[in-house]
Amino acid sequence: MNRHSFELTYANPLELKQKILRACAQHQYSAFLDSNNYPDAYGNYDWIAAYGAQQVIAPRIERFTKLKDWHHNNEDWLFGHLSYDLKNDLEDLSTRHSDFIGFKQFSFFNPTTVIFCKKGKITVESVEQSNSADFVKSLPELAVTEVYKSKPELKPNISPEEYQKDVGEVLKHIQHGNIYELNYCMEFSATCESINGVSIFNKLNDSAKAPFAAYYKNEDQLLLCASPERYIQKQNNRIISQPIKGTAKRAKNPVEDEALKRELVHSQKERSENVMICDLVRNDLSKTAAKGSVTVPELFGVHTFQTVHHLISTVQSTLQKGTHFTDVLASTFPMGSMTGAPKIKAMQLIDQYEHFSRGLYSGAVGYISPQGDFDFNVVIRSLLFNSTTGFLTARVGSAITIQCDPKQEYEECLLKASNLLRCLED
Repeated sequence: MNRHSFELTYANPLELKQKILRACAQHQYSAFLDSNNYPDAYGNYDWIAAYGAQQVIAPRIERFTKLKDWHHNNEDWLFGHLSYDLKNDLEDLSTRHSDFIGFKQFSFFNPTTVIFCKKGKITVESVEQSNSADFVKSLPELAVTEVYKSKPELKPNISPEEYQKDVGEVLKHIQHGNIYELNYCMEFSATCESINGVSIFNKLNDSAKAPFAAYYKNEDQLLLCASPERYIQKQNNRIISQPIKGTAKRAKNPVEDEALKRELVHSQKERSENVMICDLVRNDLSKTAAKGSVTVPELFGVHTFQTVHHLISTVQSTLQKGTHFTDVLASTFPMGSMTGAPKIKAMQLIDQYEHFSRGLYSGAVGYISPQGDFDFNVVIRSLLFNSTTGFLTARVGSAITIQCDPKQEYEECLLKASNLLRCLED
């Protein structure tokens, strides 16, 4: 694909970033992926954005084969998503609930414009503008707009009693040896006439400063995401996955905050959650890995974010010679941190006990480079909105293991939802 590539200079980088975000909002297909300068040893960009769709790849059958063929023939940028319900194509599974947000199971767009910031240097790759001045002229002006016409009141889809009953049933499956761990989720939802996605994303992004934040628009569907979790990355022949399992709240007092971190890293429950999913990810990566190349550079790493502490492990492999990048996605999706172990049985029970269709939640959003490298997040800590139906939702979950207390798991879900709900305050 013939693109004009040029460095972008602008007196106020933060203002420029906001203009690019607003440009994303003006297109049917767009993505703004922000690392928020989080110290990520594997990150490629400070932020990367794309908008305008030259082509959309959203097949209903043979999805990964058609993605592979398109990239082989074009060798250009793609931005897009994998919905959690793609599991139904990858395995003999189904989903009993309707999805009221409506993201396609699989969709990628080939953008007219890609902008990325790397170590403070901003580069544009465009098929439309050929220089910095033309590009800046094309950006929208900044203006104050209302967040929404009437404030949406997100309400949980189940009561605390229903939640604890469901978790109790899941615990019976664990006791019987059907599964070891299951990620059980709940939903908060509302309807509203419209929202200002840019304003809400800015509030969410400022409050969470998450390393895998995403403003992602796909026709009438909008994702506002403050994810702390990387699903999977390919860099040359290296594959990295970083599952999160283990959560503790933050404290304003530094001494108390450090105590909460120590408690997290020494918690037998949280460590067992993490190691089970780490083993699942090791198994997933081994399907496309060169023999003996699957390693765990970091186990039980304590990572601190604005609102929570997390235990994160890093699993790495070297890609087996002759293996295509699409094979990595197909053999690892959906990510184990959002299912449980064993994965297929966990997904069957998720559909049995959860009260909603996950859709894009628990899926992934990211980019594929012209060279076939990629980086995808885990879609959590997110607001999802359908501008046609006015349906707005936030979903949260936690890992259920034999050691869990259903009441504490419910409190963990409320903790994870609290920042999302605050961002809807006017």
